[in-house]
Parts: sequence; structure tokens; C-alpha cells
Amino acid sequence: MQQRDQHQGSRRRWSWRVAAVALAVGAWSVAMAPGTAGAEGSTTATTIATAKDAKLGTILVAGNTPVYILKKGKAACDATCMTSRPPVLLPQGVTTPTAGSGVDASKLGTTTADGGSLQVTYAGKPLFWSSKDTSASKPHGVGSDKFGKWALVVTKATSSGSSGGGGSAGTGGVSF
Repeated sequence: MQQRDQHQGSRRRWSWRVAAVALAVGAWSVAMAPGTAGAEGSTTATTIATAKDAKLGTILVAGNTPVYILKKGKAACDATCMTSRPPVLLPQGVTTPTAGSGVDASKLGTTTADGGSLQVTYAGKPLFWSSKDTSASKPHGVGSDKFGKWALVVTKATSSGSSGGGGSAGTGGVSF
């Protein structure tokens, strides 16, 4: 009888150890997951598409989240900047972004980001998300900071904004 009780105690200890290891592995995988970027909760995208913005017109999105370009300021977007402005990266193993609905595929490209990942570009300009955004219908990332001016990428301006290569697309956007 005593031997049976010892065996059951051993099984319980083993079960607790397995549960502790599983919990530790789960916590590690959450900690190692990529940071969030906008509503999609990812720092990677393969397809760049368009969405309508009532004020600006047709804007670029990755997933369902607007993307931005940085008009250079006094400093390059560094690791601190990238916590609130994560670069739009291709997933590991993917070398070319895909043009979604309304996107000029000839303007899509890549550049090598810190760490060797490929960052998506449009018309030669690296694309970024804003951590303030939750959907394409409410872009909140337009503005200036010490890194420069952040602008939405507008592919077709509304009639009140201008269109054309690199011009202003109303408040907060740049037409391509």
C-alpha cells in the first residue's frame, strides 16, 4: 500500500513538472513573438493593397492597416522610433511583396532593414506602420516628430487634394 502511495506521489510531481515546462515554453513563445503593428498584430506583410480614406482618397495598406513613409528629418528612424513606427517587413523566406487591388506593382520593392530582414518599399521609399492605428478607416499616424514628417501613401487623391508624383495629397498624405 505504501509503495502505491509513493508511486501516485511521483506521478503527481511529474505532472506538475510537465505543466511547469509547458507554461514556461508558452511564456517564452509569447515573449519571442514579433511586436504588434496596428490592428494586424504583426510586423510582416506580403501584400500591399489600397483602401479609401474620406479626406485623402485611396491610400496604401498592409493587411487592414495604413502604411506611412518618412520624409527625413534630423535623425534616422532608429530602434526607439521603430517601437511606435514598425517597418513593414516581408516574412522570412519571402523576397518580393505582392501588389494587391489598386497597387502599381512596378512601384513595389524592398530594402534591407536592420537585422537583414527585407522592408517593403513603394516608389523607393520604405514603408512603416503606426502603432496608433487600429484600422484603415482611422489613420492616426500622420504628423511630425524628431525623425521627420510621417505621411500616408496616397495612390489616388480625392478631388480636393492634388495628385501627381510626390506632391501633397491634402493634409497628411503624399501622392505617388
